[in-house]
Amino acid sequence: MAAAVAASSGAADVEKGAAADTTSNNNVVDGGEGVVGGVVRRWRRQDLLEKAVSALRVAAWAFSLLAFLVMAANDHGDWRQFEHYQEYRYVVAIGVLAFIYTTLQLVRHGVRLTGGQDLQPKVALLVDFAGDQVTAYLLMSAVSAAIPITNRMREGADNVFTDSSAASISMAFFAFVCLALSALLSGFKLAKQTYI
Repeated sequence: MAAAVAASSGAADVEKGAAADTTSNNNVVDGGEGVVGGVVRRWRRQDLLEKAVSALRVAAWAFSLLAFLVMAANDHGDWRQFEHYQEYRYVVAIGVLAFIYTTLQLVRHGVRLTGGQDLQPKVALLVDFAGDQVTAYLLMSAVSAAIPITNRMREGADNVFTDSSAASISMAFFAFVCLALSALLSGFKLAKQTYI
């Protein structure tokens, strides 16, 4: 009888050990799913960041195009021509520069979507971050230069020339906002880059 009790307690110990092994195996499986889930979440976050940066650059492209086209078309006779004011010429020049930059960035994005490689990943992140920052700064400087002269002209006579100038300045400001947000996201991607 003692042997039967010892055998049954031994069997119970074996069952407990098997249950413990099953539990530990489940933890390994759960831990594996946790790792896989973490990788999937990271990929989704990277995909979302890439889409957000692309959407911001498309918006910046459109706003910079409108900024320089509206200002370049701002020709209403005698003194009401944008060429007579260096501040307005500066808005046109920076609008063209921002348009070219965002066009090149969108072409790079298209190359990446088709499976091509334009730059090494680390260099591409630095180019994105620096390019977004410099272009955003130039847009803000153009807006800052053009606002005072537009306000002075509006005090004297509010007309279609000053309205067109204000519209162009507004488009340049919206392009700045889009590129500034894009620079923030590019900086985030650069900070999350692993260098191992």
